[in-house]
Amino acid sequence: MSVQPIIIQNLTKVYKGGLEASDVLALKDLNCTIEKGEVFAFIGPNGAGKTTTIKLMTRLIFPTEGRIFIFGQENSSHVSMKKVGYLPEHPNIYGYLKGQEFLFFISKLFQQDTKVQKSRIFKLINQVGLTDNENKLIKNYSRGMVQRLALAQALINDPDILILDEPMSGLDPVGRREFRDLIMKLKYEGKTIFFSSHILSDAEMIADRVAMINKGQLIKIGKLDEIVYQQTSSVEITFSLSSEKLSELNINKHEIVKHKDTFMVNVADKKEAGELIGKILSLKGEIIFVIPHRNRLEDVFIKELGRK
Repeated sequence: MSVQPIIIQNLTKVYKGGLEASDVLALKDLNCTIEKGEVFAFIGPNGAGKTTTIKLMTRLIFPTEGRIFIFGQENSSHVSMKKVGYLPEHPNIYGYLKGQEFLFFISKLFQQDTKVQKSRIFKLINQVGLTDNENKLIKNYSRGMVQRLALAQALINDPDILILDEPMSGLDPVGRREFRDLIMKLKYEGKTIFFSSHILSDAEMIADRVAMINKGQLIKIGKLDEIVYQQTSSVEITFSLSSEKLSELNINKHEIVKHKDTFMVNVADKKEAGELIGKILSLKGEIIFVIPHRNRLEDVFIKELGRK
């Protein structure tokens, strides 16, 4: 068995219905491998199966079929799970503890030595940006501060793997940016990070690889640059050319925008752009800008949803 941080094999989860309710297939035959040191985004619309997958990974629920391996050991092993930190989508933390008290409580669950506790907690409070708020009651924390504290508790055991369920959901733009920066810092420290999200722009900014899921089924998986950045949706060409020679380009099928002494046109792909640039130069024209427009992750995802 490979020692990849996470291997998911044939994972299926069926929630049993009640007296008259039908069974619900929440996840069907999911297979994927998470590589060491990468940021892996698990994306999909609400209800796609993201949280179900994470709860299966963290043993909060159990699969109908399939297995999950953490560094080569099934996640039913307590030893393997000690290497994992988990941030739930909605952290429900007792509000009448102070932030520092909560982290001491979590560290005791891991039976850490008192000296280790103090040094680790001091480091984490600084790392997640709670230095001025560690002695406030948690009930007085903002949503972003609670999220930071929850991340600190996920890091209390210095895990090799972080599993984050919608970590940036509900944060304002500044909070989301700061949380993305925290995730990237953890990556550079060597952590392997698996996070779910329905906010595709966040995934596009920080993920190395992406898996798309919908209605419990994996619909696409791959490196972000292969899925998004190598696909050009159009090429914008701005050029100058005498009006008499414009008709010789034979680009009437495209809308041409004139601005003062220049023209701008969008063509479908790199091949057509190359041919047009050659024609413009052959007619003694001048190329001013060539701007390729690339698909966003959202464009690719919506296209994949349509196919499925």
